Amino acid sequence: MFEQSLKFFVVFFVVVDPVSLIPLFTGLTAGASTSYKRRMALKAVTISAAILLLFALGGAAFLQLMGISLEAFRIFGGLLLFLLALEMVFARESGTRTSSDEAAESRRRADISVFPLAFPFIAGPGALATILLWFGRIQLPGQGALFAGFIAAAALVLAIAVALLWVAEPLMRVIGVTGANVASRILGVILGALAVQFVLDGLRQAFAAS
Repeated sequence: MFEQSLKFFVVFFVVVDPVSLIPLFTGLTAGASTSYKRRMALKAVTISAAILLLFALGGAAFLQLMGISLEAFRIFGGLLLFLLALEMVFARESGTRTSSDEAAESRRRADISVFPLAFPFIAGPGALATILLWFGRIQLPGQGALFAGFIAAAALVLAIAVALLWVAEPLMRVIGVTGANVASRILGVILGALAVQFVLDGLRQAFAAS
């Protein structure tokens, strides 16, 4: 269980990529007070946690209701995560997080916690796909301990995200935009390999079931 939870923590951390949120959050909250920044960060992570928990509890049932097999979603989720990995490595917008129009709109909003911080930056399509891929195979209540382990791992990632957002401004002075981009590219390479593995596992299970 610990090994699975640790593996999920690594995957989820890479997908959410809290380090990449630092320059984004700094730009969106430029000139704002410290209390506003902390309030927006905490509210965004809280909303993200609620969205992710909803998908963790009901995502698999929703797929079953729609007649979508977990193998099919595993293949699509792997492709989606691969696009996110390419975005991270080449620093290009693939649409898995937000578009330029959405980013421009967010700068005009007083409350940035729901959009774009909670969605699509934290609980974006990549994070939601990851939640469905990992939680969809858990059978409750028999695997309650594994479910709790995954929840704890996701909570730790979100806690790291809110901590980094709270100290985003001094961190930006230390690591700079270049440092954040280098870290994001390294994480993107890891995510790309994991995404390919998801697709291979989905194809293997689909052919084995047929």
